[in-house]
Amino acid sequence: MPNAKIKKIGVIGAGAMGAGIAQVFALHGFETVLMDRTEAALKAALERISTHTDPLLWDKVRSFIKTSTDMKDIADCDVVIEAVFEEAGIKKEVLKKLSAVCRPQSIIATNTSSISIDELAGSVTKPERFIGMHFMNPPKVMKLVEIIKGSMTSQDTLKAITDLSVRIEKTPAVVKDSPGFITNRLLFAFLGEAMRLFECGNASKEDIDTAMKFGMNHPMGPIELADFIGLDVCLEIMEYLHTHLKDEKFKPPDILSNLVKEGKLGRKTKEGFYRYER
Repeated sequence: MPNAKIKKIGVIGAGAMGAGIAQVFALHGFETVLMDRTEAALKAALERISTHTDPLLWDKVRSFIKTSTDMKDIADCDVVIEAVFEEAGIKKEVLKKLSAVCRPQSIIATNTSSISIDELAGSVTKPERFIGMHFMNPPKVMKLVEIIKGSMTSQDTLKAITDLSVRIEKTPAVVKDSPGFITNRLLFAFLGEAMRLFECGNASKEDIDTAMKFGMNHPMGPIELADFIGLDVCLEIMEYLHTHLKDEKFKPPDILSNLVKEGKLGRKTKEGFYRYER
């Protein structure tokens, strides 16, 4: 589909990433359908979007966002972006349902941050229209969109999504399909090593974070960042990378696995490596 004809966007999953992606498209004047399984999830997403939108722009943004619990409401979208939990089985199930309702010419994208595009493409009819469109968190702030071309992704699909990313004022980086792509393959080697340094007592978590913030000019230290991402998400990604790349640097540290078992998932549960105000 030519980029100029892309006018209506569907986003599946109203969590932090899905809500943020919908916000970005609405801010740029795209009619956007945000879909989730429950009205409660959609209400929470709209509240989150409102909190992070300039009050002077809220009426405009809200007018461009339609919410729905019925996947049929995304049937006429030009591009549909899957942004559900980072688990291959869940994503495949959603992608099969999308393929059943989307028009044949619609582009289907996934916001996966680590799962192989070719692995997911088997759940999509006409896999030449399937592509990775990985937004960074939070989507409104972060400029990068990592675009992942699967082995069956067409050049037309790649060009349309690359051009679309520019239209929403993002900077695209095009990469070949491989587990973790560029961003998470580098990031989780870094986060895992930071966790291991803390686990074996080389330094406190505070000093590890301080070293990277003030020595390397990172806006957030690696331990802080893991809490921000969500430790359950970190564990899921590291297990996937370790299994598929067979590289020990991606093996989840015991301290990460134990925190997840205890339900201490980072900022979203008010406790992870750090504790947060309730």
